[in-house]
Amino acid sequence: KASGAVAEDLFSPANGAPLGDVCQSMHLFNGRAYVVINNSGKVVVVDPNSFTLIATISGFSSPRYFMPVSSGKAYVTDLAANAISVVDLSTRTIVRTIPCPGWTEQLALAHGKAFVTNQSRAWLYVIDTATDVLEDSIPVSRGGNSIVEDGQGMLWVACSGGSGTAAALYRVDPVQRAVTASYPFTGQNDSPWRLTRNGTGDVLYFLNSGVFQMPIGAGSLPMAPFIPSEGRTFYALGVDPADGTVYVADALDYVQRGVVFRYTTSGTLLGQFLAGRIPGSFVFR
Repeated sequence: KASGAVAEDLFSPANGAPLGDVCQSMHLFNGRAYVVINNSGKVVVVDPNSFTLIATISGFSSPRYFMPVSSGKAYVTDLAANAISVVDLSTRTIVRTIPCPGWTEQLALAHGKAFVTNQSRAWLYVIDTATDVLEDSIPVSRGGNSIVEDGQGMLWVACSGGSGTAAALYRVDPVQRAVTASYPFTGQNDSPWRLTRNGTGDVLYFLNSGVFQMPIGAGSLPMAPFIPSEGRTFYALGVDPADGTVYVADALDYVQRGVVFRYTTSGTLLGQFLAGRIPGSFVFR
């Protein structure tokens, strides 16, 4: 960020081999980067500075997102397994699975519970991280795809809708395990996703064709996009927690290299750069 230099591939030059088929997401934890490789059914553990390989965690069906729930344990959601994998971070192996129907996606940790979104069920699932037991479910719309915790400790969930349920944003109290506010979308093509937040947790951002910005205290959804798509295929969204710079990726035609645009907190374009094909997420450190 400081130099403006871009390195498109870190893993192959450091290890002399490709990373795998479809890099889905990455999580930084305790000096390690955990890279989820969806089609290859694995999580690759690397040094985040050099990107040299440390270990490979295998045995997943179609992994999506990795989240540590303690110093020695992590959960990995899955598209096809109808279960969440429990990973021992010391042995770097799957030690058990938690039955959970449907396509599980992003998850958040709050008050010792893991709150899990589900793309194919109209529920936000709650797992006790001490016992690894799915103990509750909170009704939301289908298509739960992303979740964040705001600066006041509330959870926000983006759902694309389907099967008679509306595309919507939900605010959830993780202690009461209840929806405290819902923001349904009314447009036929509305599909909010890639929900994220700024560093202080008082402003939400999400994709819905364009980029939308919403203070957590807002009484209604924003009427107009913060950054209009203007014909672009926005596919990834991130906000630098340090300075609020907004990063949004255009997948173009899903064949050629994508483009990443950088914007200020007021929506002014700072610049752009090329990334790899179908840039899907951002990680800041």
